[in-house]
Amino acid sequence: TEDPDKKTEVVLLACGSFNPITNMHLRLFELAKDYLHETGKYKVIKGIISPVGDAYKKKGLISADHRVTMAKLATKTSDWVEVDDWESCQSEWLETLKVLRYHHEKLSSPDPTNSLENAIPLTKTGRKRKQEPNRHGPIKKKNQSPNIKSVPQVKLLCGSDILESFGVPNLWKLEDITEIVENYGLVCISRAGNSVQKFIYESDILWRHRNNIHLVEEWITNDISSTKIRRALRRGQSIRYLVPDAVQAYIEKHNLYSPESEDRNAGVVLAPLQKHASDSKN
Repeated sequence: TEDPDKKTEVVLLACGSFNPITNMHLRLFELAKDYLHETGKYKVIKGIISPVGDAYKKKGLISADHRVTMAKLATKTSDWVEVDDWESCQSEWLETLKVLRYHHEKLSSPDPTNSLENAIPLTKTGRKRKQEPNRHGPIKKKNQSPNIKSVPQVKLLCGSDILESFGVPNLWKLEDITEIVENYGLVCISRAGNSVQKFIYESDILWRHRNNIHLVEEWITNDISSTKIRRALRRGQSIRYLVPDAVQAYIEKHNLYSPESEDRNAGVVLAPLQKHASDSKN
């Protein structure tokens, strides 16, 4: 009887360069959480920021250490968004699908070192079983099975630019896009009036799984981008109120963005394009 009211737990995963992280990145999480809660079907339990590794080879990409540190500074005041550095520590570039799989598996397998929450129910059920083996046996089974099944869903949180990048040749593998929308789902934040719907309509894969793509309209527009922030920094202009104060202080302290840093990886082909182009040759 209580099943219809049971909300699906969701973990929002944002992948990207975060070069540097901005207030806009943080807003995406808040917008997505509000939207999912307003549907009445979901409960967002965590947000994860996963900065891409250095092997991504994007032009102007500064070291992952700095990007991870800035993201941690930016989320210090959040009680639900955290930073995970697993992806950024990999020596090779990883497809987004692999990062989704990693976090799904991490949530599926209770790791005793991970948190106390996993340990407490185990000891409780163990104790009860010893005291009253018969009476609570069958009931316990019934109650337990939903818990075993209810691993939180991991959904990819992105801006409409990521969704539209699915159309860029060789940037994504078709089977990866399929598995992402089929098994995980997207929460896509788009400008009010942006025609993401048209993009979904024009793609057979996305259309087939459109129920697993949540489009969230951003009415309070926020046009801050990392590219614009780096441009302002190169020109010696203020970025205050565009990034969290702690991030601004960190950038200034380490003098992170300069014409030199913007030339990093110049002329190098982006890792996914390299990889998928060579895959298609083989």
